[in-house]
Amino acid sequence: MARIAGVDLPRKKRVEIGLTYIYGIGRSTSNKILSQLGIDPNTKTDDLSESEINRIRQVIDGGYKVEGELRTEVSMNIKRLMDLGCYRGLRHRRSLPVRGQRTHTNARTRKGPRRAAVKKKGAAKKK
Repeated sequence: MARIAGVDLPRKKRVEIGLTYIYGIGRSTSNKILSQLGIDPNTKTDDLSESEINRIRQVIDGGYKVEGELRTEVSMNIKRLMDLGCYRGLRHRRSLPVRGQRTHTNARTRKGPRRAAVKKKGAAKKK
C-alpha cells in the first residue's frame, strides 16, 4: 500500500485519482506531478514500484504544501481576516457566507438548521 504525505492511497484506483486523496492535491496538480516524473497516470496504485513512490514523495515534499501544513496556513489566513475585522473576517466570525451570497433565504449549509420561532403566551389571550 502506497503511503504518501501521511495518507494511504487507495489500492485499486489509478495513480492520477489516488493522489487526489491527499489534501491540497487535485487532478491538475496530480497530472503535473506524474508528467514531471514520467509515470503513466493510468497505472494502478498497487502497481507502483517503491522507487516510483519515493520519487512522488520527494516531489510532493519538495514543492507542495499539503495536509497539515496547508490546513494550518488556511486556518491562519482566516484567523488573520477575523483579527483585522474586515468584512470577510466578520462573515467568518458570524458563520455566514463570505463570498456575497444571499442569506434571506438559502445559506442553510453555512448557517445551520433553522431555529424554531418562539411564540409568546400572552399575545394569544388578548382580544
